[in-house]
Amino acid sequence: MALKDLLQQLTKPKNVDQFLDRFPNKVGSYGYDPWGFNINGIKPFVGAGKFFYDNYFRVETHGLENIPPSGRCLIIANHSGQLPLDAMMLGYAMVTNEYAPRAPKGMYERFVPQVPFISSIFSQWGGTVGDPENCIKMLEKDEAVMVFPEGARGISKPFKKRYQLQRFGLGFMYMALQTKSPIIPVGIVGCEESIINFGNIDFLQRMIKFPAAPALIPFVFPSKVIINVGKPMYFEGDASREYEVEAMVSEVKKQIKELMNTGLSQRKSIFG
Repeated sequence: MALKDLLQQLTKPKNVDQFLDRFPNKVGSYGYDPWGFNINGIKPFVGAGKFFYDNYFRVETHGLENIPPSGRCLIIANHSGQLPLDAMMLGYAMVTNEYAPRAPKGMYERFVPQVPFISSIFSQWGGTVGDPENCIKMLEKDEAVMVFPEGARGISKPFKKRYQLQRFGLGFMYMALQTKSPIIPVGIVGCEESIINFGNIDFLQRMIKFPAAPALIPFVFPSKVIINVGKPMYFEGDASREYEVEAMVSEVKKQIKELMNTGLSQRKSIFG
């Protein structure tokens, strides 16, 4: 693909309006919702997402019919790849889902607002700080919310730990129980190989006060990405008993691991 064609696709994507017309937009008269999501702001996301989804990572997504067409739900996935490319690919798959297109809300780490321009862009795309109060309000408004419970532990892990799930936070389960929201488990493979991390630079991490300072190969490899969306999981129980919540989180983690293993078996090679 010529550079001119690539720039055309990213800045003026074809048929982007038809994607945005297909899902319900809960926005005000100026095109924004209470969390900063913006109809015009998401257009570059759809354009860039199409290029990376179709051409660069050649994503295959299975099980999109398991995402409810409406109503609250928590989309819970594994996290990897140093950059939130997995979130971008999953978000694009949901926006263009032929079964029930939805614009998911995403929860990002608290350090993100410190990065110039990034937090504003993420907000327009449907992202917000990973605060339980924000998430609960979104769920009460019947939004689909993406959460990566490994957080920085998952996205910044070194290459030698690829496909090893890191510790899951418990917060998403507390919110699911409080709002009676179904959990949709998702297993993503391929982003582990997109950026190679040799380990963390501890002194640099302390200096910049970020969750991690990985030593990277400064290149995004076109690894083959496969996403598997599992069936909704429903939980009830006493949220005041942490051991019960931990057991529920373990069930979700086990299901995500199985979906990841399915993706690895579906992939012929890292790049194909």
